[in-house]
Amino acid sequence: MKPAAYKWQFAQRFRRHAFGWRSDVPIQRIKEALAEIRQIARSDAVLAADGAVKFLAKVSPALEHVDSSSGALGSAVNRAIEVLVPIIAGAKVDADMRQRWLERLWEAIQDQGVPYIESLSHEWDKLCVTAGIANAWADRFIDLVEHVWSDGPGGYFAGTPICLASLYRAERYAELIALVDRAPFKLWHYRCWGVKALVAMGKKAEALAYAEATRGLNSPDGQIALSCEAILLSSGLADEAYRRYAREANQGTTYLATFRAIAKKYPHIPPETILRDLIAASPGEPGKCFAAAKDAGLFDLAIELANASPTDPRTLTRAARDFAQKQPTFAMTAGLAALRWISQGYGYEITGIDVLDAGKATMQAANHAGVDSESIREQIRQLASGIFPQADVVNRVLL
Repeated sequence: MKPAAYKWQFAQRFRRHAFGWRSDVPIQRIKEALAEIRQIARSDAVLAADGAVKFLAKVSPALEHVDSSSGALGSAVNRAIEVLVPIIAGAKVDADMRQRWLERLWEAIQDQGVPYIESLSHEWDKLCVTAGIANAWADRFIDLVEHVWSDGPGGYFAGTPICLASLYRAERYAELIALVDRAPFKLWHYRCWGVKALVAMGKKAEALAYAEATRGLNSPDGQIALSCEAILLSSGLADEAYRRYAREANQGTTYLATFRAIAKKYPHIPPETILRDLIAASPGEPGKCFAAAKDAGLFDLAIELANASPTDPRTLTRAARDFAQKQPTFAMTAGLAALRWISQGYGYEITGIDVLDAGKATMQAANHAGVDSESIREQIRQLASGIFPQADVVNRVLL
């Protein structure tokens, strides 16, 4: 089945060197292209897949002059690849059409000046769809990969991940592992395919050891841990997976993100246990787990954490404001903690407005908790009475 004739709106926007150095416009154009392809996919899967191939072939040349130092542009392209690979793989076309798509994507991978679509190579097992197509790509590249690796650590071939992914899809597992073992370095970039092959062969213990053996200087330990965790979870060894890999495999940008990721994977473990384990793993900064405790409804633990070490005053103020009616005692205590840390000089660029917000939230929570307002003012006087960097600011603004 051939794709129908269609004029893609994104095609003209993604001409070679279409964008200047700013990244905001191309990121928006990428989102628009994805929306267009998704819309077509609802009625014509083959046409959508053809459009996805066209977009991926055009995106790197179009973005060559854009400043990508922030990482936002690369993230947008990677997100596009995540969305488009299933669309391409899911289209029901004959082998000739799929091969033409793959050839076009391979040309795009080779021709890209800036490697925006490099990760597409690691999706080749999905893109091949059939073992027959995967076999052809594996046979096409395997001798060249062996030759490049035989020349030593300086050799590079863009088709190496494609070869490994194709061997995996063709179920040539022993051959895949033997090839990876010839690599000049133990790189997770390549050895992850050996892990997958061992798992597919039912050798999960060996796969775990193989993954662990990849650790070393500059290794992506989070990715390795994620793979090891998945092996143990698939083996029904959830407790061991939690003990050995949960924190490392699910590390987020914040403690709250890490907590949520772990709690989702391990619903049988009490949230308080997860949080206390996170705190134990980072003993110097328990206050940073305050938001996670609050999110889990562990209000007593949240206050314990807020009082144990410096906690962002604005986070505490938001908690005081948001829970003034639902959990007034917790909210009042959080507000007082915010004022205490402000008076001691904590918080980024704290202003009088932040002090007013914390004071207002604290008083409102105290009112809902049935606590006398004068009693709260006295507590504020006491916490702001010491010789602290910002105590005078709290005094001037609130007292």
